[in-house]
Amino acid sequence: MDVLSAMQISGSALKAERTRLNITAMNLANANTTRTVEGGPYRAKSVIFAATPLSTSSFQDSLEASNSRLRQVEVARVVEDKTPFREVYDPSNPDADANGIVKLPNVNVVEQTVDMMNARRAYEANVTALDAAKSMALKALDI
Repeated sequence: MDVLSAMQISGSALKAERTRLNITAMNLANANTTRTVEGGPYRAKSVIFAATPLSTSSFQDSLEASNSRLRQVEVARVVEDKTPFREVYDPSNPDADANGIVKLPNVNVVEQTVDMMNARRAYEANVTALDAAKSMALKALDI
């Protein structure tokens, strides 16, 4: 694997982890949102990653057939969590039903916080890998 491929792989992972961080932040920000534009409480979302072949030029593919095994990370899709909403008795809430039950988002704050910490660590690891590839490229230029 060449240095540019390593940088491209780390860059794709940085982009994917940034999306994961944004979705997690959105979930945490809406942890108490009982009314959305679509109607009803906010539904938690999560990111599904996929490994896709590393995109390279056709000239490079002809020179180096091993690149076809290299994979990069992409966000395949963002899905909504289908777990049921939390129900709380609060008849004074304007979103309460006739029985005084308010449906709250299905966001688990602890899970979202752990997911954010994992995404941050993965982001940091990819920055370190990108810095190492950059350092190797600079050392190669010094030779």
